[in-house]
This record gives sequence, structure tokens and C-alpha cells, in this order.
Amino acid sequence: MNLKFKIIVLFALVLAVSCAKNPFTGKSTMALVPNSQIFPMAFQQYNQFLSENKVITGTTDAKRIETIGMKIKTASERWLTANNQADYLKDYAWEYKLVDSKEVNAWCMPGGKIVFYTGILPICKDDAGIAAVMGHEVAHALANHGQQRMSAGLLQQLGAVGTQVAVGNKDPQTQALVMQAYGIGSQVGGMLPFSRAHESEADMIGLTLMAIAGYDPINAVKVWERMSANSGGQAPPEILSTHPSNETRIKELTALIPQAKAEAAKFGVTFK
Repeated sequence: MNLKFKIIVLFALVLAVSCAKNPFTGKSTMALVPNSQIFPMAFQQYNQFLSENKVITGTTDAKRIETIGMKIKTASERWLTANNQADYLKDYAWEYKLVDSKEVNAWCMPGGKIVFYTGILPICKDDAGIAAVMGHEVAHALANHGQQRMSAGLLQQLGAVGTQVAVGNKDPQTQALVMQAYGIGSQVGGMLPFSRAHESEADMIGLTLMAIAGYDPINAVKVWERMSANSGGQAPPEILSTHPSNETRIKELTALIPQAKAEAAKFGVTFK
């Protein structure tokens, strides 16, 4: 068995034995690194981040972040329990922090560690806007997107090794050109679409969560309309971005609203 064939077999084995299922979509996902390893690392990084930044406590806005975060958490629990996944969140350790920063951003680490920057609050505008962003960020964690990105990165590295072996008998210039092409191709054709798909998936799940939590999902569309206006049209082409364009997100979210409302109605939540 030559080395090239061994690498192909290794790829196949890795993909075959390292899969998990996303309970929100039913899709199989890559899980080369288990959450039992990822969560402790995420918790440590989260605590380090908080120690190095100004965390706002006791204010009205800080309390809003925590209150709305808890509502989205409860919505997640309700949905998972109703879909026979009650134990899915057993290793989560939820925290909701507001951090003083002009950056227009929010994020949720694996395991439920959430940060909102003060800079995104004007874009959120109100509680429903915060719920839209909170739902989206929590959805990233619930769908194990961090785990999938880590797994994809490992596969990308393995692919680079395989490519290097495949051209090992070529001249140095050819090897350099092939490796450069692999790097660009795997990024533009693989990693970036993968990331954009995660954003769209988080939009879909987050919309459902905010609706179950009692917030009209139309407000997610309004958030992205404000985000688009705030950006002033300054964004890279979608094909070169980790995120869908604002226009794409607004269109997709608008189309998903009836589905989110239908899911919320199963829990007795309706909207006018």
C-alpha cells in the first residue's frame, strides 16, 4: 500500500468515525474534536477574555443582556426537550456578559459563554433586537459550529499534507504553485462557503429560538437592515467573505419568518 493510498484511506476513516448529528437540522456534522475537550478550553479562554476586558455589571443594559440571554436559553431547552433532546445541554455553563467596546459584535463560545459588546446595542436598538442577535450567537454554539470549524481546519491541514505528498516528485517551482493553488482553492472553495453556511444555519435556528422566547422574528430582519445601513456598503464580495451579504441575510430571514412563527406556535407563542 503506497503512501498516497494510505492518505486516501485515512481521509475516509476520519470522515466515517468522526460525525455527530445536529439536533436542529438532523444533519450529520464533523466532530473530530469532542466537546469534552472543546468546552474546557472555551471556558478558560472566556475567563481570560473577561479578565482582560472591561465587563459592565449592574447597569440596565447589562441586566437586559442577562435577562434576554436566559429567555433564549429557556427557549433552547424547551425546543430540545420537545424533540427528545433534553440532555443535549447538560454540559453547558451559561454566562451572559456585556463588555465595553465600540466594536459592533457579539459572540457565544462553545458551551454557552456569551459576550455582547456595547457597540452593537445601537444596532440591536431594543429587547427584540438583542434577542435576534442573542438567538443567532447561541445557535452557533448549539449547532456545534466551533467544533465543525476546528474539524474542517484539521481536514484542510490533512489535505495539504496529501497534496504535498502527491507532488513530492515534482520540481520545487511546481510544488510551490500546486500548494498555493490548494491553499486558495481550499479557502475560497471550502472554508469560506462552510463558514457562510454556518451563518445561514445560525440565522435559521436563532430565528426560531427568538420566536419561541416570545420575540417577533421580524425584528431579526430589522436588525440586519440597521446593520446594512451602519456598514455604509463597505463589505468584501460575498464569495470572499466568512458571512453572507447583508442583502442575502435579509432575504433569507424574511423567507424563514413563517417557519419560525409556526415552530413558536407549537409552544403556544403567537404573534399578531
